[in-house]
Amino acid sequence: MSEATSNPNHQPQSEEELAAAAAMPPTDPLADAQAELLNLKAQNADLADQYLRAQADVQNARRRADDEIAKARKFAVEAFAESLLPVLDSLEAGLAIPNVTIEQIREGSEATLRQLKSALERNKVVEIAPAAGTKFDPHHHQAISVVPAAQEPNTVVTVLQKGYSIAERVLRPALVTVTAPK
Repeated sequence: MSEATSNPNHQPQSEEELAAAAAMPPTDPLADAQAELLNLKAQNADLADQYLRAQADVQNARRRADDEIAKARKFAVEAFAESLLPVLDSLEAGLAIPNVTIEQIREGSEATLRQLKSALERNKVVEIAPAAGTKFDPHHHQAISVVPAAQEPNTVVTVLQKGYSIAERVLRPALVTVTAPK
């Protein structure tokens, strides 16, 4: 924009400026304000539309994430259950055999136990069975009783029930007896 059009107090001096000033219609402050208002309303409507679209995108992303989480929860145990099916099959097959001897029952039970342990290991379920003399860890062990012993205080004497963890998170602590403080 030239100085003549941007400064209302500017007086045209050259013939070109005089001709340009004569060719321009006089500016109407009301018309300028109305034009500015229309421009701002259009920008406001555009921004409001962009905001609504962004909100819809966020809601859609949140809904998709919620759906994915629901599906993950629903099917999270699928692989675990699939690894347990052979154990179930073995138990059913063992129970279906008539006139079984004690030795056969024991042999079948041991084979099924190996299958079960293998399935648990594949799914990162780890046994917590501290050896006698191991330092008591309250994060992995639960003391059921305290007994006097010659060992160092707060060490495991016996394991009453094994514990288990999955992916380093304790599912069930090992139930243990520990030595009493001296």
